[in-house]
Amino acid sequence: MIPFDMTYHRPISIEEAVQLFETLQQQGKKPLYYGGGTEIITLSRLHFVSADAVIDIKHIPECRTLEVGQHELVLGAALSLTTIEETNPFPLLTKTASEVADRTARNQITLGGNICGQIFYREAVLPLLLADSQVVIAGKNGLKQCSIHDVFQRHIRLEPGEFLVQIKVDRSYVSLPHAHCKRRKQGEVGYPLVTVAALKKDEQLRVAFSGVCPFPFRSKAVEEQLNVRHLPLNDRIHEAIQALPRPILDDIEGSAEYRLFVLKQTLFDMIAQLEGV
Repeated sequence: MIPFDMTYHRPISIEEAVQLFETLQQQGKKPLYYGGGTEIITLSRLHFVSADAVIDIKHIPECRTLEVGQHELVLGAALSLTTIEETNPFPLLTKTASEVADRTARNQITLGGNICGQIFYREAVLPLLLADSQVVIAGKNGLKQCSIHDVFQRHIRLEPGEFLVQIKVDRSYVSLPHAHCKRRKQGEVGYPLVTVAALKKDEQLRVAFSGVCPFPFRSKAVEEQLNVRHLPLNDRIHEAIQALPRPILDDIEGSAEYRLFVLKQTLFDMIAQLEGV
């Protein structure tokens, strides 16, 4: 059970959702946009999230789009991870999404909910960072489209009243050589020690990480080191690890030292695979 009372709202258009948010704020309420709701339920029980009202965006058509065009893939923020897994519009994203939580949870977790969540893994964003995706954001000034890199820096940076509507991916990225690896403490379900996603574009490696730091990220400094081809792979990985942002996570899942050990082995296997493609 959610330990507070709140009203539920189900707009059917972007304009209605934005207006609802503004109206509820003017009434002195604290509204939240709502996709799958799994994180709101989890964090509210821990008293990390509270709200007077939730605005469910799942019934807004633009938020449920899955369009494979000639040049562009358009993914609505309210698509469930299971839908992405079953339709497989972007294989690297499919692989990443298919390893978030378990099947029952993925039926509810949405792409936008995972990207915009407070739980710091947010793994679904990794392929989207690698593909230099565009995002469509709704707010009181209407819709805007911008690079994901402009709004996602460790976490998504939305203005009050804004919500993520869609993600757009250039289809040239969809069929690129790719690799994904999620290393857990034990078993096949649970939070990761490290998750690494990689694409190979124009003979250059692009790599993004979750579980290494308390935020998901793609680092150009790390990529520069990994792409110094005249050095042995061990040296490239060593220099890349030195270039990682800090802090390195050190928690119940694994110490910082152990995480870096696992990361080194993961990078070695993935890069050896991709450079053989």
